[in-house]
Amino acid sequence: MKIRVGDTVVVIAGKDKGKTGEVLQVLAKEERVIVEGVNMVTKHVKPSQADPEGGIVNKEAPIHVSNVAFYDSKSKSAVKLGYKVSVDENGKKTKVRVNKKTGAEVDSKKKK
Repeated sequence: MKIRVGDTVVVIAGKDKGKTGEVLQVLAKEERVIVEGVNMVTKHVKPSQADPEGGIVNKEAPIHVSNVAFYDSKSKSAVKLGYKVSVDENGKKTKVRVNKKTGAEVDSKKKK
């Protein structure tokens, strides 16, 4: 899966088509991602010690990875990603993501 946590993506299909947001979580086994502010659902929460009030909460639900595309901030559009093997100064090979249209390397703002 080429989409990672911290990437900015644009929704290309579904009820939230055209919205952009940051990927909060990647569910690799289910091939789904959770995007900030996209696919909002209402969830009824029972009162608990952590949340004594309970009530109705709005939260993001997973969306299939095929319905999102990487958002390139320079061209302000959705782009396809590919992989390229690059060699650094020490001769170490690393696999990096590249923008297929421009060939530029994509660096993600990976959260820790």
